[in-house]
Amino acid sequence: MARLLVVDDEKGIRDALRQLFEYEGHDVAVAEDGMEAIERVADAPPDVIFLDVKMPGMDGIDVLARLREKDPDALVIIISGHGTIDTAVEATRKGAYDFLEKPLDTARLLVTLRRALELRGLTESIAQLRSKVESRYEIVGDSYQIRQVLERVEKVSPTEARVLITGENGTGKELVARAIHRLSSRRERPFVEVNCAAIPSELIESALFGHVKGSFTGAVADQVGKFEQADGGMLFLDEVGDMSLEAQAKVLRALEQGTVNRVGGSEPIHVDVRVISATNKDLQEQIKEGGFREDLFYRLNVVPIRVPPLRERREDISMLIEHFSGVIASQEGMTPRRFDQGAVARLLELSWPGNVRELRNTIERLFILSAGEVVRSEDVNSLVSVEGSNIVAGAELLGGETFAAFKRSSERGYILQHLHENKWNVAETARRIEMPRSNLYKKIEKYGLVREE
Repeated sequence: MARLLVVDDEKGIRDALRQLFEYEGHDVAVAEDGMEAIERVADAPPDVIFLDVKMPGMDGIDVLARLREKDPDALVIIISGHGTIDTAVEATRKGAYDFLEKPLDTARLLVTLRRALELRGLTESIAQLRSKVESRYEIVGDSYQIRQVLERVEKVSPTEARVLITGENGTGKELVARAIHRLSSRRERPFVEVNCAAIPSELIESALFGHVKGSFTGAVADQVGKFEQADGGMLFLDEVGDMSLEAQAKVLRALEQGTVNRVGGSEPIHVDVRVISATNKDLQEQIKEGGFREDLFYRLNVVPIRVPPLRERREDISMLIEHFSGVIASQEGMTPRRFDQGAVARLLELSWPGNVRELRNTIERLFILSAGEVVRSEDVNSLVSVEGSNIVAGAELLGGETFAAFKRSSERGYILQHLHENKWNVAETARRIEMPRSNLYKKIEKYGLVREE
């Protein structure tokens, strides 16, 4: 059911359109002049507005302009008993979705409404998709360290400056790169990512610059490289410190000349690309050791951004837990879980060598395997293996090489957790997990579960 607003100074037309649209199952409001229409839109924005042109006081074209100022996405269908080409052109220029002449044809009215609602649905779907994508790549935190990162991102994004992002694995370097793209003038153009560490050294040049058919064994067709794919947009060179010296030389030439040559090709190809790079290595140390070109380092490191490890911004952990809880519940279609103070306090104690990525994976594990709607400290203790003060990433649970091994580990952890919660009262545990007591005793024996002193 859609929300519609009919604006016309003729009561007969208002009543007729209301009756027609309500018969089709829509919620219909009416207004007899422009000012009333603006007030109604402010109170409850409709999905589609049918707006008459000739009305006392403010005419429909002026109302249209006012409505579009307040909501550029407003879908307004102009209706007029004095339709002219000039009026239709003016209405379109002011942002009207369509223009209908009186007397109104019922079939055309309903077809126009259906198309408008289809557009509205598509627009909302795109907005929802963007929201989901942006929540996935959102930088979360309110610590001084993360605010420093965000301030630098805001300053550098509108420029064309190259950025070198440094930080440990799992800190969120890709999130920073995507934030720069999202805030830049190139945001509607491609964002192309290359993980330089994941591509064999003998293939990195082909991946970056493309190749022509027959240039090497296996080159059965021409291939466009990442630089060409990112033309007009942004190229993110992740783990740039793992790039071979030969590939580094070609990247340097591409940055200096604005052209690339496909492997085996002779014609230079012009590319307009903004390069953002990232590394978890000390490139200046690599320069001393001869593993990275100094001239390329200075080309890439125009604006440096260091992403701090999670242990340096512990005050953000609570916010990150809440954020990941919402994202995981939405993405996986799971029931939202709340983390009580004990669970949060326990997670705050850990050192997180895998940084934000490790925290996210841990929250997902707790979501899946914890019992009840609230995650408690007992869940953290039983499902997150700890060695000293460091998380081992649930090695006991997830270390099995086969699915059968994983199921055994999961079942063992589940039973052990509930035995802990019920102070090893087997009868109460069996009742709560809805398992016959005899079966529970067999499981305890099978897994060799022993109550700790």
